[in-house]
Parts: sequence; C-alpha cells; structure tokens
Amino acid sequence: MKPNTVAIVGAAETTELGKIPNVSQLQLHADAALNALEDAGLKPSDIDGVATAGASPTEVAYYMGITPTWVDGTSVGGCSFMLHVRHACSAINEGLCDTVLITHGESGRSGVGRGGFGGGGGLGASLSAQFEGPYGGMGATTMFTIPVLRYMKEYAMTHEQLAMVAVVQREWAGMSPRASYQEPITVDDVLESRMIAYPFHLLECCLVTDGGGALILVSAERAKDFPTKPVYMIGTGESVETPMVSQMEDFCSSRAFRVAGAKAFEEAGITRPDVDHVMIYDAFAHLPIYGLEDLGFCERGEAAQFIWERNTAPGGKLPLNTNGGGLSYMHSGMYGMYALQESVRQLRGTAPGQVEGAKTSVCLGVGGMFAASGCIIMCNEAP
Repeated sequence: MKPNTVAIVGAAETTELGKIPNVSQLQLHADAALNALEDAGLKPSDIDGVATAGASPTEVAYYMGITPTWVDGTSVGGCSFMLHVRHACSAINEGLCDTVLITHGESGRSGVGRGGFGGGGGLGASLSAQFEGPYGGMGATTMFTIPVLRYMKEYAMTHEQLAMVAVVQREWAGMSPRASYQEPITVDDVLESRMIAYPFHLLECCLVTDGGGALILVSAERAKDFPTKPVYMIGTGESVETPMVSQMEDFCSSRAFRVAGAKAFEEAGITRPDVDHVMIYDAFAHLPIYGLEDLGFCERGEAAQFIWERNTAPGGKLPLNTNGGGLSYMHSGMYGMYALQESVRQLRGTAPGQVEGAKTSVCLGVGGMFAASGCIIMCNEAP
C-alpha cells in the first residue's frame, strides 16, 4: 500500500466538548460529521465510504442519509480511528470508494444514548473477567497500574517524573480555548491530588467527557480541489497484543506500539529526527512514556527523564500532545480521534498551540490496556 496517495481534506470536532447532556451519542457522530463536511465543502450525498466506532456504520450511514459502497466497523478501543484511517487508505487506493467519512461520538460523561456495536456474550464471559476480575481489577484505572508499577521498579522512575507528564500537557492545554482544563499545575499539585489507584493520582488520569470528531479522506490527486489545506498520509501501522493486561509480553513495553510504529515508519520512509510533532494517546500519564520509547524517540527507561527535562513542552525539541491530551483537553472514552484532529490542525497550521514549521506528525493510539495500537504518520507536503 502507498498511503501517501490519500489525504485528509475535512476535519472537525463536535460543536461542543465537555458536558453535553442534551445530545445523544449518535447525534454527536452526526454533529462531528456535519462539521467535517462543512470544512471540506461536501454534502452527505458525496460520501461513499463510512467508518466508525462507538456506533455501528449502519447507524451512522442511515442517520446521515448516506449510501456507502464501503464500510468499516472495526472497534478495538480508543485507537480504532487510526485503524480506520489505515483501512480507508487501502479502500481508496483499491477503488472501493472515493470519499471516506470517519466519525466518532461518545457520551462518555452524560451517558445519553450510549450503546455500541459489538459481538454477543456478557462481559462476565470475557477473558479479563474470568482470569483477572477475581483478583480485584476494576477497569482501566486499576488494571493499568500493573505495567506502570513494573516500569517504575525496572527503571527507577519517580512519582515526580510521572507527574511531570500531566504538568507539561497542562501547559499545552492552557493555549487551547476548548480544553477542559487550562489552569497551570505543578508537580506538587499532581502529587497532592487524590490518589485514585496507586500510583495514579487524580491529575494523572484521563478526563470523562462528551464529544466527538470526524475526518474525511480522498485521494491525494483530488485533494487540491478542496478548500482546506490537505494533510497527506505517508505511513500507517496497526497491531494487537492481548485482551488481558496481565498477559503482556513485557510490562515495560507495548508490543502493539512497537509493531504499529515500526510499520508506519517503514511505509513513511522517514527517521525519528524527521518528525516535528507527536501525539501519543494518554488515558493515563504513563502512556506517553511508553510511546516515546516504543516508537524509538527515546531509549528504554529514558522517556520519563526526557519529559522531565521539558523536551516535549512548549519550546521543546519534540512537541508532544499539544492539545493537552486526554489528561487536560478531553477524553470521552475513545480518545484516538482527538489525537488525530490535533495532528491535522498542527499540519494545517491552525492549532492553538501551534508548533512553528511543523511538517510531519506522528499519531499513536492505544486500545484497551495495551491491547491494540494504531499509528499514523502525516505530512503537509504533497507526495
């Protein structure tokens, strides 16, 4: 596949972000989709490919009045949208469709019309419920502690270093009017916030919000016909590891991150110094640390110090999570779409915390608790 033959020409989030108690989950998908269509100067009837998670593509296509020739309902957690982008590149290149709409909407805080599209069977029958649940795990907040505690032991990462992830990302969030939290915080503020599940304090855990986003992809050849600045896909990757965090190959590294990232860089044909901007899914403060190492930006055990030295902060040499991330910008439950949106804004030159001269962005997502990953590398120069 040659992903650089595909470009994003429409990108938008829902009209509101945060607490939206009067809008259902399906309506959030539609709101984001209509905003992205307006951004690209298109109508629903122009769309012939639909991909989504959080709702089924059947629901979204019906609600929007779209008759697609290609659909993708891949749902592997918060990185599903990275996989949708990758699959859309293939579909467009193969002539299965011409104009793909990828939507996300989630009433994560208000719970209005929450549902989903998945297989049968109750949660109690899942592998995690059977083999981890009896030991006291209660979802991501507690289960994500398993790898990070091992990482802290192996590499002597301190609580202060972990807290610094949240501090730096709040600096970026302070530049964004749409961020949920914008007030500066210190390492002491993080460590003094309520303990949620050791070692995670409140400010090291993601937000719970309502919102959504949408993307529109077309061939790079068509991209010049749209009113927006195209953002070209140059590298894509995806992988999965295990539905049980306790069964990770290595608690200090994500195999899915490594595989997806390596594939994306191989396709893109670039090296790490070529990258101007990075988005790494941050449901909890340790995820950017794992991502920096598994993508090859830092050696094993060195990412926490890299962040501590403000290399990822405003003015640093590797701007990271420049919208504030899931810790400060917003996190409705499946954050990957918002990371993609920020990569697009940076490469269009429209981000509130704009990185000067940004030409290449790497966007890495996680699904579940290191269960899945998708990686997309983008640039703003035509192939």
